[in-house]
Amino acid sequence: MTDTGTAGAPPHPDRLRRSLTLGCSVAGAVIVALDGTVLTVVQPVLQRDLDASFAQVQWTSTGYLIAVASLLVFAGRLGDRYGHRRLFAVGTLGFALASAGIGLASGIGWVIALRVVQGVCGALLQPATLGMLRAAYPPDKIAMPIALRTSAIGLAAATGPLLGGALATHLGWRSVFFLNVVPALAIGVIALLVRVPAPRRRGPAPGLDVPGAVLLAVTLAALVHTLVAVAEAGPSVGTAAGLLVAAGACGAFTWHERRTPGPLVPPGLLASAAVGPALCVLLAASAAMFGTLFVGTYFLQDVLALDPLRSAVEALPLAAMMVVAAPLAAVLLRAHGPRRTITAAMAVLTVGVLVLSRLGPDPASVTVGGGFLLVGAGFGTVMVAVTAVVVRHAPVGEAGVTGGLQQTAMNVGPALGVALATALMTLLAPATTRPGAPAPRWSDGDFVAAMGPTLTVLAVVAAFGALVAARLPRRTAVATEPAGSDAPPPVSAAPTPPSAGSAPTARPAPGRRDAG
Repeated sequence: MTDTGTAGAPPHPDRLRRSLTLGCSVAGAVIVALDGTVLTVVQPVLQRDLDASFAQVQWTSTGYLIAVASLLVFAGRLGDRYGHRRLFAVGTLGFALASAGIGLASGIGWVIALRVVQGVCGALLQPATLGMLRAAYPPDKIAMPIALRTSAIGLAAATGPLLGGALATHLGWRSVFFLNVVPALAIGVIALLVRVPAPRRRGPAPGLDVPGAVLLAVTLAALVHTLVAVAEAGPSVGTAAGLLVAAGACGAFTWHERRTPGPLVPPGLLASAAVGPALCVLLAASAAMFGTLFVGTYFLQDVLALDPLRSAVEALPLAAMMVVAAPLAAVLLRAHGPRRTITAAMAVLTVGVLVLSRLGPDPASVTVGGGFLLVGAGFGTVMVAVTAVVVRHAPVGEAGVTGGLQQTAMNVGPALGVALATALMTLLAPATTRPGAPAPRWSDGDFVAAMGPTLTVLAVVAAFGALVAARLPRRTAVATEPAGSDAPPPVSAAPTPPSAGSAPTARPAPGRRDAG
């Protein structure tokens, strides 16, 4: 929406609209990020308390991930058609009720089912974030709100394990799920009750394309399930079959989208000079970062024998730099444009992964911290800059679908990175399988020997993202449709990255140190 107030100040409805959008975006980011990080911390005690198997506990993460990843784009289209405020309110209230249900669950089956419900609700509320930011802020002012939200995500990622561990220790694992209930309910009620005037939609409402949504959901569900299976048990015949199912469904989706009069994903969106490359960069960056963090965490805990709290402190520079880099990214984006900013950030991320790939059995703390610092600085900058590019380029009427695509990249990327890291560690390490053991194990030296090449490959993935970033426009073209021209009122939630709820949390064979 164009500012029309005196002395450069927007009119009162605009100020209220933007304040509500930004406030709910930051609060939603914290809620979703905390939910994922605290779950990872309490999974062992949850398993013991509910007498669950290891595989069942892993499905508390896998079920959420599959549900959210497969529905994000369709949920974004629902927001484009029926209003992002409504979708945000339903998703947030549902997320709160599901959290309360998990805290009261009597068995692991209920926990898994309610985590799937949380994934559905998360898919409803997440694309609304970008859709409402696109409607509430002019394109040239949207980078800083996205940066503030990213800083909140980094802060939640840093404090989540500590807060979850403290609550689980003193109040039990159920308390961590009650943590988000009241804030989420409050935000959802605000979204329902507070209505800020907004211009009516220009043109007809977009179609839903249910067949396309089903094909895309099958594609993403099969892909994510396969990647999680690789991370948990390594490559197998089953994972190969999963990839074939994903490829077949993807082919059918592409064929359908080219022939339907109202496609789920507008054909010009991914083909644009900004959105397609930006999503590819985000996929590469999240895969490299989460794969590196996955291997690095096992290195700290298994090779260096650090407890979870000490290992979290060693990796703290990553989260801290995300908090610092996010607002700086907005400034760099305005001064240097997306091509230079994102290419440089991907280069920093690549260097950080390479530094960690050179760690030995007895590394200096400054080297470990420096590697994580570079990874956090690069990824934090990329996440803000890429999201700003995608949101600025999208017309308001397609902001929900665009936000869904961005969120999909942020959910599939971590799964891809962890699966790639697991497959490489399994292939490169000379592991031996003991009779009756569920998985191969190896010594510290073998793990370190495999870690170097594995992280080098992840650095190549990041470098590929830098090459793609070099194809971005020097200055992002702004969609001709003015901000604020869509009908839905402006309340939003936050995306999940880099919460643990967006990545597999299994402890696969590569992470296990030889007991001897």
